[in-house]
Amino acid sequence: MSADPQATPSAPDIREGMGFFERYLSVWVALAIAAGVALGQLAPALPATLSQFEYAQVSIPIAVLIWAMIFPMMVQIDFSSILGVRRQPRGLIITTTVNWLIKPFSMFLIAGLFLLVLFEPFIAAERAREYLAGAILLGAAPCTAMVFVWSYLTRGDPAYTLVQVSLNDLIMLVAFAPIVMLLLGLSSIEVPWATMLLSVLMYIVIPLAAGYLTRVMVIRRRGQAWFDETFMRRLAPVTPIGLIATLVLLFAFQGEVILQNPLHIALIAVPLIVQTVLIFAIAYLWAQRWGVPHAIAAPGAMIGASNFFELAVAAAIGLFGVHSGAALATVVGVLVEVPLMLALVKVANRTRPMFERAAPATATS
Repeated sequence: MSADPQATPSAPDIREGMGFFERYLSVWVALAIAAGVALGQLAPALPATLSQFEYAQVSIPIAVLIWAMIFPMMVQIDFSSILGVRRQPRGLIITTTVNWLIKPFSMFLIAGLFLLVLFEPFIAAERAREYLAGAILLGAAPCTAMVFVWSYLTRGDPAYTLVQVSLNDLIMLVAFAPIVMLLLGLSSIEVPWATMLLSVLMYIVIPLAAGYLTRVMVIRRRGQAWFDETFMRRLAPVTPIGLIATLVLLFAFQGEVILQNPLHIALIAVPLIVQTVLIFAIAYLWAQRWGVPHAIAAPGAMIGASNFFELAVAAAIGLFGVHSGAALATVVGVLVEVPLMLALVKVANRTRPMFERAAPATATS
């Protein structure tokens, strides 16, 4: 059987598209869990000592590490790309609708069903509500950084992916807090508005403003090429170092809970996996039916399916503390996301012909 000369070139190899850290993110997270639990057991005085460095119930060491995680992601966002919003508006309509009108509420329903109802015999009610709070924070934070990797691996349109991510970041400034507060309220989980607004200020507004100003100043002084090829390369290791260090400290605080309830990790993962697959399917199939090109549809579906887990971890710690089940649930989200998203990348690449067959019909109509 001869090869089709019109066949679409194969998608990039995963090893080519992902850096060493991203490729084995789940492994690093698992190692951070083990190291953190061991640290908490072998040096219990360390978590107690770090707990003393707090201001307004915010752990200063963890806050610094969280800023280290988030800041490099915010620097790469180019808000001038929003001017491209008129290009392929259907892709943006799908992305924003799924991310802000469907995803948070489906996460609330799915996680509530599993954690509060189906898994009731295995998880105490109070702990289950904490896990649900962490799931809500994940559901209200669409992906910002890793989606560029998923876009590359599905041969997505990089310029349009930047537009999608930038628009979502702007929406997140005003939508994250109200959605989270609404869903926490429906879950009978009380969080003061002042605490929520402080978390948004610390972990969204300040890093976003600092990232934007840094980007503008560096490009103005050294140029776009130096920013892309030198500055961002030097900044790249900061996020993984901050993430792993944060997780080690988090699990130093959480060690006793994990040793007493190891099954909880798997139980938390179940609704997160179901939610991820469902959101991907909704966005991806909607785009296919609406005639959106695959290079826009695949990254758009990935934005909704994956999470801005760094923000979710930060918000969970800020709102509920490092000892909380909410913080543990957000870290489980980190653990399951990479292997699951790589599986969805394969699905998107294998189903690309489905979009190519739909294109002529869409053009005719």
